Order: sequence, then C-alpha cells, then structure tokens
Amino acid sequence: MSGQRKPAYRITGPEIDLKAEVILDSKGRRVDQAYVDRALVDVEEDLGRRAGRPSLTGKSEHSPHVSFRITPELKARAEQTARDQRTTVSNLAREAFERFLAS
Repeated sequence: MSGQRKPAYRITGPEIDLKAEVILDSKGRRVDQAYVDRALVDVEEDLGRRAGRPSLTGKSEHSPHVSFRITPELKARAEQTARDQRTTVSNLAREAFERFLAS
C-alpha cells in the first residue's frame, strides 16, 4: 500500500478468505486485501469532506438556508419556468428575492 494511509478502524463482518475466495466487484475486478484497504481509505477521506452543496460565497463557508411554503400550483409554475430557463427553482427564488429586496 505505497502512498496510502492505513485506516484507523476496522469493519467486521463475515469472515472471508480473500486469498482463497474469488470475489468480483460490479466492474469485474477481483476484491483482494489491497482493494479493501483502498476502499476503506476512500471512505475515511469522504467522511472528512463537508457534505452538501458548494457554498454560494465561493469559499468553504456555510450558505444560509431559507425555506417557505407555497401552493402546489406555484411550485409547478416555478419548476416549469426553471426547466424553460435551464436553471433551478433555487436560482429563480434567489434572483426573485434579490430583485424584491433591491426595490
């Protein structure tokens, strides 16, 4: 395992002899101990990353979240407009909120 950290934890489960048993992943690659070790390192690295969408500030800062209730009809109109404009309902709402507050 050159250049990779060994995970600080161990997952236990049914005992499998990876040297004797041939186990393939979904892409047909053989699962051996090195494969398992790499997967555990990947999981550990993923746990250290921040979940969620990218920050709107362009930095690693939290973007505040605002939510409100609307009628099903208004939601359907917003979704259709977002599709037509190739954007998201969140972008439409953000732009509308900015225009309203600027007026």
